[in-house]
Amino acid sequence: MSTEAAAATVEVAAPPPAGWDEARSRVYAVGLAAALPTVGRPLADADGHTLAEPLTTRTDLPAFPTSSVDGWAVRGDGPWRVVGRVLAGQTPSPLEAAGSTVEIATGAMVPEGTTAILRIEESTRTADGRVAGTPRPAPEWREPGEEAYAGEELLPAGTPVDPAVIGLAASCGHDTLRVRRRPRAALLVFGDELLTAGPPGAGRVRDALGPAVPSWLRRYGCQVRPADVVGPVADTLPAHVAALRAALADADLVCTTGGTMHGPVDHLHPTLETLGADYVVNTVAVRPGFPMLLARLVDGDGRVRFVAGLPGNPQSAVVALVSLVAPLLAGLQGRPMPVLPQVTLAEPVPGRGDHTHLALVRWDRVAGTVHPVRHVGSAMLRGLAGADGFAVIRPGTSGAAGDRVPLVPLPLTPGERAW
Repeated sequence: MSTEAAAATVEVAAPPPAGWDEARSRVYAVGLAAALPTVGRPLADADGHTLAEPLTTRTDLPAFPTSSVDGWAVRGDGPWRVVGRVLAGQTPSPLEAAGSTVEIATGAMVPEGTTAILRIEESTRTADGRVAGTPRPAPEWREPGEEAYAGEELLPAGTPVDPAVIGLAASCGHDTLRVRRRPRAALLVFGDELLTAGPPGAGRVRDALGPAVPSWLRRYGCQVRPADVVGPVADTLPAHVAALRAALADADLVCTTGGTMHGPVDHLHPTLETLGADYVVNTVAVRPGFPMLLARLVDGDGRVRFVAGLPGNPQSAVVALVSLVAPLLAGLQGRPMPVLPQVTLAEPVPGRGDHTHLALVRWDRVAGTVHPVRHVGSAMLRGLAGADGFAVIRPGTSGAAGDRVPLVPLPLTPGERAW
């Protein structure tokens, strides 16, 4: 009997499910231990990556005193004799004589010897062409180092790179950034019963995860190409093994949909055994979302790859994404374990016994409250489409109106930092 056939006949005892918090911590730790290599990226290509080292300034910010208004840089008491003009981008000569002034533009370098800057709108001209007026008592220029001093750390390693970070890096004088390579992800859709086009019918349902999961993964920072989405994969062990082996050749993470149980056509567990994977988490005490798993494979050269087994029911699959995949990807990208915001329940939310309940909610960010949504069955997506995240109801508890609970936000726009 072949190894793959033998694996299919092995009876696997169901392991005790890991607690939800424990599972999140465990997968984050293994992700961080396998953090992806660092690469240099030009600023124009750094968006969506993660800083691999702290962002520091190459000079003082500003690097030289700069005028904050249009006006006159003056020395001594007025009226002042005009001796020139300085525009942004120029290096001015010093103001050496008392009673002299140069016209100055906003952002221009303040000449050495300047004692004050008189705003243009608060100045007048004398009959002989000199400038008169009373400068304001507070300096009208920015001092070197007012924003940051040379070498000062502005952002720590692990910070997601977004347009604001790119702009700050440019202002500091950086042309490239050292960042973590973005994770490469793939998706395998299991299930012969799935349709990939048209309406469901005749006992077959439409695949909702094949089109949706790649977009979730991109919002968590992954690269997913159209060719990385494969399926439906035939419900046979050889087909599962071949598909997963091929996907792992290029991907850091392969997500699968369905097949996480131990039924007659659920081949994920024997496939993982055939490929020599070890479980990081095998089932989590959370509802919805049961069962889910995360497995790890290590090549002979030490390269680490991961397989996330998502349930076939669509909402349960998204619960698996926020529970296991999101913290794993945070670790792989060298980002800190995100802290879940606390929100107030506007309505009661039932518990799920000894399991954590992730309840779909709408988030009123102004009031800081969340409201449960309807249509939240494991196989439903209507409620998810109108939700902002999941309220976390701890095992052995129920949520009463007014209770403060953690919230797992959904990343609703590409690159959003919520997870």
